[in-house]
Order: sequence, then C-alpha cells, then structure tokens
Amino acid sequence: MTESITRITDALRAADCVLIGAGAGLSTSAGYDYAGTRFMTYFADFHERFGITDIYGGGFYPFPSREIFWAWWSRSIYVNRYAPMPESDVYPNLLHLVREKDYFVLTTNVDHAFQRTGFDKERLFYTQGDYGLFQSSQPAGVTAHRTYDNEDAVRAMLTAQGFTFDADGALIVPAPNALRMEIPTELIPRCPDDGAEMTTNLRADSSFVEDAGWHAAAARYTDYLARTEGRQTLLLELGVGMNTPGIIKYPFWRMTAERADVTLVTVSRDAYVPKEIRDRSVVLGSDIGAVLRELV
Repeated sequence: MTESITRITDALRAADCVLIGAGAGLSTSAGYDYAGTRFMTYFADFHERFGITDIYGGGFYPFPSREIFWAWWSRSIYVNRYAPMPESDVYPNLLHLVREKDYFVLTTNVDHAFQRTGFDKERLFYTQGDYGLFQSSQPAGVTAHRTYDNEDAVRAMLTAQGFTFDADGALIVPAPNALRMEIPTELIPRCPDDGAEMTTNLRADSSFVEDAGWHAAAARYTDYLARTEGRQTLLLELGVGMNTPGIIKYPFWRMTAERADVTLVTVSRDAYVPKEIRDRSVVLGSDIGAVLRELV
C-alpha cells in the first residue's frame, strides 16, 4: 500500500480541485454499521418478532401495520441521522485532507455525515435524499417540489415507544417490558399541504421529491465541474459500489478517460477501474479509514 499512498499524496499536492465521490462504504468505515451490535441495540424486538437481521433489509419489510412501520422507521432515521455520530476519525481526516482545496462532494449517502462533520454545505450534493426529510407519499402540485424537516416528528414517535434521550442526543433504550413496537395512530406523519401520509425523502422510485435545495445543489455541482476544466483535478472515489454506478462511478471513469488533467483514486473493498484508465488511477482494495490515516 505504501506506493499507492505516495501516489495519492503526490496527486493531492498537485491537485487544484478535489472531487469526492462517496458511497455507502465510506460511512461503513466510519462506524455506520447496519448490522451486528448496533442493530441489535435498537432493533432486537424487530429481530425477534420478524426475523430482520439488519437495518438496510428492514427498510423493505412488509410490516403488518403503519403504526409498526413508523416505529421501525423512526428508529432507523434517528440512529442514522440525529444520534451522535459513531466515534471515528474517517470523516474528520477526509475533511483535513481537502479543507484547503477547491473541493466538492457528490454522495449517494443519506446520513448527513459530511455536513455534521463540518464540510461546507454549499459544496455537497446528496443525490439520493436525506434521512432528515419527509415528503408527501402522493407528491403533486406544490408537494411535488417540497420536503419537510422530520426531527420533531421522529422524536415524538420514539418517545411514544418508550425511548428517552441523553444530553447529547443519544437514544436511550428502555427496559424490554417498557419498549413498544408501534406508535399511536395519531403520530403517523401527515403532509401539512395535502394531508397524505408522509414518507421518507429517499430515492426509491419516480415519486422521489427533488426540492429546491436538491436542485440548487445540483446546479452548484454542474458549476463546479465546469470550474475544474483545464485544472489539475483529483477524483477521490470512496466506498462506491455498483448499486447506482451511473451517479458516481461511471461519470468518474469517463472524466478520467477524457481528460489528461484528471487522476482517479478509488478505495473500496471491490475497487476496480477499466484497463483503459488504469495508468491514471490508483486502485486500493483497503479499508478507507486506514488509507485516510496514512494520508493525514
């Protein structure tokens, strides 16, 4: 790995612009584990009753009632968006590396970790939504372009299940006999504009709402790409898999192939680039956190 670290260090030093493409593997490296101990701490009752084994898979489970559905989703939203971030140096180290550069972040992650770490929100484009937002489940008219902050609603749902919060916002799990796996019907979130049930602002199909903030971020990303033209540009692809390759991976490959002033660095468990761009790429199948610690 030493030679690769040297090449990345040299590319960072030479870069005028650094475009970060971040996928789920980055947050996994930072401690956002969707299974194991973290899952069982907050979802043991769902595991026992429904056999669910991880947070991601549970998001697709056909729960028997909306009250149980929202009990699940309020927990999932809170622990991944509002609870204190897992103890990790991954995001702080990444910010340290690019803070003095003309950087931008393109990410499919929805956990808000970049902004919570201190990355400039004007340099972030969350393409797939945000755990912290609701939208109408039947978007049309004004609601086709509007999202709604959800922290207060989520906290109310959790309180109704028996959870409490400590001073820094960590979720405190009640005793098993005090934990409820459903919310009162009146807490099912309703859109204030059309009265329909809310849903999460996470891209799943064509009903995903791209609000004014989404379009503003998309425009800033387009402007940033134009600004990189003719400048030494480092593409830093971190934890990006093949679930949605058309958002980060394929555009990064094309940019590397088409521009002599671009260097691509990809770090993930299954890191790969086509042979046509390998001479201008650094490919590391290593832990992202370990790589970043070597670079700072």
